[in-house]
Parts: sequence; structure tokens; C-alpha cells
Amino acid sequence: MKKTIILLFLTLFSVQSFAQKFGYIDSEFITSKMPEYKKAQDDMEKYSEKWVQDIQTRYAELEKMRQQYQQEEILLTADMKRERLKALEDKEKEVKELNNKVFGMNGLLFAKKKEIMKPIMDDIYKACSKVARQKQLMFIFDKASDMSMIYTDPRHDYTDYVMESLGISLKEDKTQNNQVTKPKN
Repeated sequence: MKKTIILLFLTLFSVQSFAQKFGYIDSEFITSKMPEYKKAQDDMEKYSEKWVQDIQTRYAELEKMRQQYQQEEILLTADMKRERLKALEDKEKEVKELNNKVFGMNGLLFAKKKEIMKPIMDDIYKACSKVARQKQLMFIFDKASDMSMIYTDPRHDYTDYVMESLGISLKEDKTQNNQVTKPKN
């Protein structure tokens, strides 16, 4: 009987020792409290505005070329019409390519955002690693990521610890962050 109890105890203890702890953070909430993130957002706005203005200027030039062609079309020879239409097509292609180069899936804006955000995300990652070691967590999930979280228990929310590790003050009430996440219908 004594051996059975010891064996049962050892079995339960070994299963318990292999249990993995996990937690989650809300990176959107964390970044919203980081001054460097706000600066990065401002920088991205400036880059975006500059590129939008450049592309709008080029579209305006294209529209001006179209209007000029339509006004002079009657006076142009067949060869001149072909040349002007070719110039219009080339200009339109150029503007669309620039638009795609800047705002496309892997465009300049995306690359710039990645470049600007890397140091911020590295800091968050380091803080998460530190918290994971301190709290002996095997996994930390991000509530703000594309991964679906149907339910989150506030007991497993380590956002405050990560913010503390980053040196971000917790002055403001974080009640919205501690609410249970409900399924989206």
C-alpha cells in the first residue's frame, strides 16, 4: 500500500512538473503607451504624406496630359495621336508602378514601417523574454495578433509586467485591457 501511494505521488508529481505555463500580452496596449511608438507613428505619417503627395502630383500631371490630348485631338495627325496615346499609356503605367512600389504589399511604406518598428518590437520581445523567465512561462501569446483568442483569463495577462520591464508607467486605468475577450459574431 505504501509503495502504491509513493508511486501515485511520483506519477502525479512528474505530470505536474511537465505542465507548461503560458500567458498573454496585449502588444497594441503596450505600444500605445510607448513614446517611441508614437514618434514612429508620426514618422510614418510624414513618409506616407510625402509619397501620397508625390503620387497625387503625378496623377494630376497625367490628367492634364489627357485633357490636353482631348483638346488637341482633332488637330493631330494619326502619327501624332499614336505618339500622344503612347505617352499617356507610359505615364499612366509609370504612376501605377510608383503607387505599387510605394504602397504595394512589399512596398517602400511597408519596408519603412518594418525598419522603424523593429527596435520597438525588439524591446517588447526582450521584455517578454525577461518576464517569461521571471514568471517561468513556456509561452507568451499576443492578444493583438492575428491569432484568435476566444477567451482570455485576466490572471494570465502579463501585459503589466512587460510594460514594467520596459519602464512604461501604469498610471492610467487598464480596465479595458483586463476584460474577458468575447467571441466575435
